[in-house]
Amino acid sequence: MSNEISVASEALRGAIASAGRGLVEREALVELVALAAVAAEHVLVIGAPGTAKSEAVRRIARALGGQYFEYLLGRFTEPSEIFGPVDIRKLKEGTVETDTQGMLPEAEIAFLDEIFQGSTAILNTLLGVLNERRFLRGHTQLNCPLRVCVGASNALPDDESLAAFADRFMVRIFLDSIPDPLLEDLLEGGWSLLETSAGQNASMADLDALATAARKADLSRIRPLLAHAIRALRKAGISLSDRRIVRCQKLVAAAAVLAGRMTPEDSDLWPIIYAIPTRDQQLLAQDCLREMLGRSQNETLSAAAEEASLGPLARATRISAAASALLDSPPDGGSAEEHEAWMLRLEGVARDIDACFGADQLPADLADLRAKIVRLLAPDEAAVS
Repeated sequence: MSNEISVASEALRGAIASAGRGLVEREALVELVALAAVAAEHVLVIGAPGTAKSEAVRRIARALGGQYFEYLLGRFTEPSEIFGPVDIRKLKEGTVETDTQGMLPEAEIAFLDEIFQGSTAILNTLLGVLNERRFLRGHTQLNCPLRVCVGASNALPDDESLAAFADRFMVRIFLDSIPDPLLEDLLEGGWSLLETSAGQNASMADLDALATAARKADLSRIRPLLAHAIRALRKAGISLSDRRIVRCQKLVAAAAVLAGRMTPEDSDLWPIIYAIPTRDQQLLAQDCLREMLGRSQNETLSAAAEEASLGPLARATRISAAASALLDSPPDGGSAEEHEAWMLRLEGVARDIDACFGADQLPADLADLRAKIVRLLAPDEAAVS
């Protein structure tokens, strides 16, 4: 991998980390927006109101530094609110042109909440922007710089025409409310979000460099594995359209590049789960592809890889990163309360390790980190053992 790609990958890794800081159980969403942006695909987020969909997208957009457009669609939203108003001066001259300044056609990253509430006129125009990155309206013809559009809704649509529109969003992620054991983390993280925001860590140039590298990736090695996965899914009753099957390769190539590999491996196949349209089918796919997905690993996209695969390598990467970050930032000179809070977090990481891995399954680097934590938590017991 060239130095330019390495630098771009490191910058994007920093952007993802910055955007995810303080977001509880939403790291995978942040990572998938970045993955889709590199793959030149779009993301559909399904979740109840108040599940931090918009906050996660805003934070990764700020961290990437792109031109950002956001809008909450409703039944009465006019096309001009999304694409820009008609230029009145030129209309008087007999030319129907749209003033797109600051609107969706000029955005590099876009977030459209309640996307299925849009009118037929909006969705039909949006199709061209999503598929061809072209905005056509009246006399206005514009190449759009859009890297990724994130659409959000409370549920998948039942209407067949809307379902066809939804199929243009390659990546699907389903969000739940935060579970009870993580409520303290939610309260702490949510409070910190009120005071801080993600700064810019990467640029559109970094994103474009990685996207170019992904397009050049050699997928010949993993195509047989991908075909085998599709056959397994079909056998389980999960059918993907030909378009989704072909475009899965873009997600796999982008995942590999973000993991530092120009040649995708079996550890990069996990994005196929997010290409499956419904939640029930995703859960079924995780079960029937469990052995293949167990090898998933991605240092940059660890949360998304783990959530997709439920695999030990992905979990080990996430836990190792959390443990290292915690051990590297002890509360030197802090109050007794700060030290106690730090120790409680270390204890939580140790419990996480023990819950995910048996003694005979523990990777060597994670075993070393666990030993360090045990020495801090119970120095007398560690000395005896």
